[in-house]
Amino acid sequence: MRAAVLHEIGQEKLEVLDDVEAVGFGPGKVRLRIRATGLCHSDVSAMSGVLPQPAPFIPGHEGAGEVMDVGDGVTGLSAGDRVLVCWLPACGACPSCKRGQTQLCLAGFMNAGTPNFKRPGGDVFGFAGTGTFTEEVVVGAGCAVPIPDDVPFEIAALIGCGVTTGLGAAINTAKVEAGSSVAVIGCGGVGISTIQGARVQGAAQIIAVDPVASRREAALRFGATEAVSPDEFADAKQRITAGEGFDYVFEVVGKSATARTAYENTRRGGTLCIVGAGAMDDNFQVNMFELFFDEKRILPSMYGGGDVLRSYERAIALWRAGRIDLESMITHRVRLDGINDALDQMRTGESLRTCIEL
Repeated sequence: MRAAVLHEIGQEKLEVLDDVEAVGFGPGKVRLRIRATGLCHSDVSAMSGVLPQPAPFIPGHEGAGEVMDVGDGVTGLSAGDRVLVCWLPACGACPSCKRGQTQLCLAGFMNAGTPNFKRPGGDVFGFAGTGTFTEEVVVGAGCAVPIPDDVPFEIAALIGCGVTTGLGAAINTAKVEAGSSVAVIGCGGVGISTIQGARVQGAAQIIAVDPVASRREAALRFGATEAVSPDEFADAKQRITAGEGFDYVFEVVGKSATARTAYENTRRGGTLCIVGAGAMDDNFQVNMFELFFDEKRILPSMYGGGDVLRSYERAIALWRAGRIDLESMITHRVRLDGINDALDQMRTGESLRTCIEL
């Protein structure tokens, strides 16, 4: 089957090959035919080495498709079912799951260290234990979440990561209050979803901050009340909050420098929500006096900060009701052969989300 493979960490291009085989099918597993997958910035971060991932590997974790076969012991799924890929399934038995913090379950991360593909030259890993830049993939049954018939594959794919992460940051983690002021730094697919979450929550002002003009323009279409470049952010803070700072600031870039900017633009007693996935050696610093004196809440948000199955259902309900716009987030569509063009478009900020159709 065909798949897009990164041979070594640090390479910028993927090679589309036709000699890849999905392996590991057996009890508790399902084989999926991927129909659509989104390109998320985390895929690029794994390729560059910012996020840890063994190589060679197949990127992609934001996918949807059909069940081809189910292994022994799998219940609730059968061949032909339409599903989205959950890259962080809950085991239901670990301490995090028992506390109701299923987004912190580590069972899914353990899958990332087990190859689920192979080529004539050896084993190939799937990013985050999945790897959706491929025609077929074998994953644990918990990674295959049934979707209603009225949800297109490309919409379901977005819900599988970026939409759930952004909406959840605003709704689950920060719990944005109606009438509040919000700033979102970084307006790619996850940032746009954060903006939509803040709008759903009833924020009065939503300021989008991004260096790319096209993304600022897009942010206004998705609910931002104003969009500024990073150089204009300080002025926006002064005009909108009289210099006090915003009630909520979301960092959706994954860098300590932008996290520090977010902290400085959060009002005393306000909330800084860290959504971007960054590098292990990139340290965010605050001094002990300001930490105590300003009483700003610093809230990291992992995969939307809540039960992902409930978050999927909520995203679908909001989309059906017209409260969030998911179709317009897909700015580009390519076939698998066009994956490297899609990567370039993401790196330059030209795209919000690219749908790869398989």
